[in-house]
Amino acid sequence: MNYESSKWSREAIDDVPVDAEELIRKRKRRRIIVAVVLILLVLVAAWMMMGRGGDAGGEKAAPKMAAGQRGGMPAVTFIVPGRQDVPIMISATGSLAAVRDMPVGIAGEGGRVVRVLVEPGQSVRAGQVLAVVDRSVQAQQASQLAASVDVARADLQLAQNNLQRAESLVGRGFISRADLDQKRATRDAAAARVRVAVAQLNATRAQIGRLDIRAPTNGLVLTRNIEAGQIVGAGSGALFRIAAGGEMELMARLPQSDLARLPVGAQAQVTPVGSSNVYPGVVWQKSPVIDPASRQGVARIRVPLNNEIRPGGFASAQIQAGVERAPLLPESAVLSDSRGSFVYVIGRNDTVERRPVVIGQVSDRGMAIIQGLNGDERVVQVAGAFLSPGQRVRPERAQAQPAR
Repeated sequence: MNYESSKWSREAIDDVPVDAEELIRKRKRRRIIVAVVLILLVLVAAWMMMGRGGDAGGEKAAPKMAAGQRGGMPAVTFIVPGRQDVPIMISATGSLAAVRDMPVGIAGEGGRVVRVLVEPGQSVRAGQVLAVVDRSVQAQQASQLAASVDVARADLQLAQNNLQRAESLVGRGFISRADLDQKRATRDAAAARVRVAVAQLNATRAQIGRLDIRAPTNGLVLTRNIEAGQIVGAGSGALFRIAAGGEMELMARLPQSDLARLPVGAQAQVTPVGSSNVYPGVVWQKSPVIDPASRQGVARIRVPLNNEIRPGGFASAQIQAGVERAPLLPESAVLSDSRGSFVYVIGRNDTVERRPVVIGQVSDRGMAIIQGLNGDERVVQVAGAFLSPGQRVRPERAQAQPAR
């Protein structure tokens, strides 16, 4: 009986129709459910593991975060400049000229030029003949006067002899005292005529001597405005120009403020335009007046005679006007914009501050700051263009540079 019932059951099942698509869908749903359950289990396990290590991980993360915050502030190199002795240098330009430019003309009545004996650029001595003017007429006059002197001397000699003879006869009564006085007066008049003739001769000779154009002093001939055959006279003007002593100077034009602080005797370095040579000079005179139009004055710098130092040329000069104590910064530390020159200073709490400054002397050593800094500030050495006021930085002091 049991056999039959089991057989019946299998037959009954076999007789039930089965849907294949429905069976596939059920299997997919089971797989999805299993996958979701596994993912949930993995997430729960991971959450539990993180919960156990939370305290220790937090303690390790804190210093890492703090280090990250410190790393976010830029490292900035700074210097403390202090105060140093900085030479005060004044730049100037001007024209070259002779210290004493002496015009030389004719002193006499003039005439036709016979010879010119010097050329520009030639050194001359005091009294040296520069040019000779024709003197043929004056020479004849001198000869005539010389003959007059001889006549006057002969008359003097005759009068002197007559006087001596009369003096020998007056004692014997042959000549009266009145005749003796007359002969003495004749002798004196003859002597006076000799002196007049000699003076006239000397005056003519002096006139002849003035026909020679002579150098009034030792110096260097700068210009020559005379040629042989030219007629010259008192109205001819300067025939030569001579630099007295051959001394040259630079007429340096300076603003009133620079001229006021420039001492006489200051050393200078003069460079002619177009030349790389530098010549030493010294300020020997300052102009006592200021040009009201340009507000400038003239400092006269004496320089040695040289082929490149020529009157009328142009030159520049660097004049040392003294020494001042001021902070000295490298060029990388000084910035500028529309508001002027400035530096960045690291202030309290390592915060960047803008500090306006006034630049003084600039040299190979650096830039002198004459206003704006005391010298004990922490000044940003480089990278100032990438900073902004109020920004916090991580300051690092610059290493000391070896002395030059």
